[in-house]
Amino acid sequence: MLLQVRGLTVRFGDDVVVDDVSFDLDSGQRLGIIGESGAGKTLTSLAVIGLLPDTASVQGSIVFDGVELLEKTDAEMTLLRGNRIGMVFQEPLTALNPLMRVGRQIAQPLRIHRGMRMKAALDRATELCARVGLPDPERMARMFPHQLSGGQRQRIGLAIALACGPSLLIADEPTSALDVTVQEEVLKLIDGLVKQEGSSLVFVSHDLPVVATMTERVAVMRGGKIVELADTRDLLDSPRHEYSQLLIRAANSSDDDFLNLARPGKT
Repeated sequence: MLLQVRGLTVRFGDDVVVDDVSFDLDSGQRLGIIGESGAGKTLTSLAVIGLLPDTASVQGSIVFDGVELLEKTDAEMTLLRGNRIGMVFQEPLTALNPLMRVGRQIAQPLRIHRGMRMKAALDRATELCARVGLPDPERMARMFPHQLSGGQRQRIGLAIALACGPSLLIADEPTSALDVTVQEEVLKLIDGLVKQEGSSLVFVSHDLPVVATMTERVAVMRGGKIVELADTRDLLDSPRHEYSQLLIRAANSSDDDFLNLARPGKT
């Protein structure tokens, strides 16, 4: 088992924002976490990667590859992030350093975790730009974040997250800030790169049709709790919790193609 989360509870003062959350993730498996805004999805993913605000109080257990992460210091988690665990954020413009060329940002984890010299790391960064489908990768690597489109910035974020070949990729609403056409391109890119790397994936979203196409299991969150955890097909065919049923009805009413995902034999 690559990741085991048990009884994860996150508080800000007296407010419980993640409430007794538990789930498992095998090597190579894909788990979707879905729910409305404020359900606790992002905070759960930030807890796994050790990026919760200092004001948060955390209880429970997060075991990654046999190691308890909640016992790690910030320095120890820094060595893990970008190396064994990569993360793609919702808004890449805020996640990227506006004062640093994107090639150097891709090169950073290679320098830190792989000990590569700058030239070798920059050469690899250019290769990664090409791998995530950016045109003229050498020119792209020399650009600053504000010179790129939203879709291009998200591809840079994916290149950074996958630079060191992580065992686990966490994608937190990676396409919600993109238009529909670019969203589809980025989703196909994530799907293909995760397959190539053999990485496990935690995919966080409020969009059930997107989660259904990207994952094998789904955790439905509401009010900080997981109200249903099931294989994706089982959830679509026969959701048990009333909130899961509500999500599926809403998806069916807004997206006719989504109906096909729940049909037996659909791949």
